[in-house]
Amino acid sequence: MQQLGQDIENRTFKRCYLLYGDEDYLRKQYKDKLLKALVTEGDTMNFNRYEGKDINIGEVIDQAETMPFFADKRVIYIEDSGLLKSGGEQLADYLSQSAPDTVIILNESNVDKRSKLFKAVTNAGRAVEFVKQPEETLRKWILGKIKKEGKSIDIRALDILLERTGTDMTTISTELEKLFSYTMNKDSISTADVEDIVTVSTSSKVFDMISAMAEKKQSAALEMYHDLLAHKETPFGILALITRQFNMMLQISELLEGGSYGKRIADTLSIPSFAEQKYERQLKNFSKKTLRKALDACAAADENVKIKGMLPELSVELLIIEYSTVNIHS
Repeated sequence: MQQLGQDIENRTFKRCYLLYGDEDYLRKQYKDKLLKALVTEGDTMNFNRYEGKDINIGEVIDQAETMPFFADKRVIYIEDSGLLKSGGEQLADYLSQSAPDTVIILNESNVDKRSKLFKAVTNAGRAVEFVKQPEETLRKWILGKIKKEGKSIDIRALDILLERTGTDMTTISTELEKLFSYTMNKDSISTADVEDIVTVSTSSKVFDMISAMAEKKQSAALEMYHDLLAHKETPFGILALITRQFNMMLQISELLEGGSYGKRIADTLSIPSFAEQKYERQLKNFSKKTLRKALDACAAADENVKIKGMLPELSVELLIIEYSTVNIHS
């Protein structure tokens, strides 16, 4: 990201750029900065945009070979084409001899680093990966946005904000805007403000559902599950999160037994410290034996749908019923 920022600041552009990675917020921010630096607002003569899987690469190359009209650069922008997974060979061949006055920008969700196109971009330009940011960076970023609004936030409120949103920067940004509006006439953001207005992420809701399962609060667990379904979460998505959380707890349990603790565990598993603390607290409700059985049950729930034809909603519901009924320490 730093090198891309320098390219934009110094206006020394490569012939091609690939923006990729899990952190959509940062990817969009740098995409916007790059396009703003390269394309004059309203200039449709020197800017071509392509999106989706059915892109005509021959047409892209023809446009790339066209001289810019009263501008320094012609810009070709390609988004979510899938070319970095398959079918990008023709464009890869072109990049080795692309027009010097053209900048090709690829913005892709899914990338195969072994692909010919990825290697071609790396050789001819710059491939920039946008990864999920560490907790310390997120905290500084959030505090910076809050300070810019002329407000402050107490530490506990910040902790709850991150617990509810997770580490996705787009989600955090959206929830901060809601908070700023909610506290428009206040100089500080309190814990109560965060609890009143910030939406709990799906991952956090599943965490609470698992806690209810562990405490044998079956009605509460099922109510949370049906609420997730009502909010258009898919049974497979919910099952994936349940599986991930059971797996995370098992790994943390094993690391604790090995003598690791706190931040060391968080760093090992690449999760924020606040998330590690939540998992550790929840571990008090589960034995390692139960966690292993739960992971087997998650795999069986998936198999019941894909092989045995059970309805996905029912398969996950039966899993929740099982683990909010049995003795979880058995």
